[in-house]
Amino acid sequence: MNKKIFHFCLAALMFCTAPGFIYSQNPDVPEWALPASQNHTQVSPPKDFHRASLTVNEPIGIFEGQSDIGGALVKGSSSYDPGAKKYTIVSAGYNVWYIRDEFRYLWKKMFGDVSFAANISFPDSLGFDDRKALLVIRQSLDDDSKEAIVALHGAGMIHLAWRPEKGLRIKDMEYRIGSRGGLPGGKSPDDLVTNHAMRIGIEKHGNSFALFVSMNGEPMHQFGAPIQLNIEEPFYVGIGFCSHIPDKSDTAILSDVILENKAGMVH
Repeated sequence: MNKKIFHFCLAALMFCTAPGFIYSQNPDVPEWALPASQNHTQVSPPKDFHRASLTVNEPIGIFEGQSDIGGALVKGSSSYDPGAKKYTIVSAGYNVWYIRDEFRYLWKKMFGDVSFAANISFPDSLGFDDRKALLVIRQSLDDDSKEAIVALHGAGMIHLAWRPEKGLRIKDMEYRIGSRGGLPGGKSPDDLVTNHAMRIGIEKHGNSFALFVSMNGEPMHQFGAPIQLNIEEPFYVGIGFCSHIPDKSDTAILSDVILENKAGMVH
């Protein structure tokens, strides 16, 4: 090989694998769907961009069915270990945000009020910072459905999010919790170390949706103010996960899931 071509190819390889550079060789991945990095800003999909959700009506644990919402480029999967009370969800997906979503969703149809909570962990510590494990109440299985979400991100952020109407952009309230000197990690006591929540939950009481959190195993408590959203009955309630990379899967584990058909039971 010509030395100039070799050195050019080597330099390109080093650039493309540098920290903060996330790329895809899959021609089906639109540029807007690539995750944010030092070299790229993720933006909202075009208003007319949709993919059909892929649904399997097979029960899993307490849920009636499962769907790849938004038809992610890599098919998702899930399993349930009844002895450990543990759901393992494998999913790709560009995001659960903007005007449409892509994630693996385990769901059941419900009416009335809801108390819903789960422990969350990410087996791969090197996954993308903005991957999301989710507890979701949705109007439908469409990729742009009206919905209320509580989520734990890979980097530790917690949010209560909602899409106020079908096809509109998601809004949220975000919470980042950390400590200076009170948690292991950090190079000095002045460094802020993120505290990752152990358990999150959502309560639906009429049209009111509230976030509940247990940071370290203490009793769950409401976190922030509730939001108001009218979702018609029946609606979908379930757990989900999105890797935040459109053509690469990751894994989340949601365990000790409680789902009650009444308010005031999040624990």
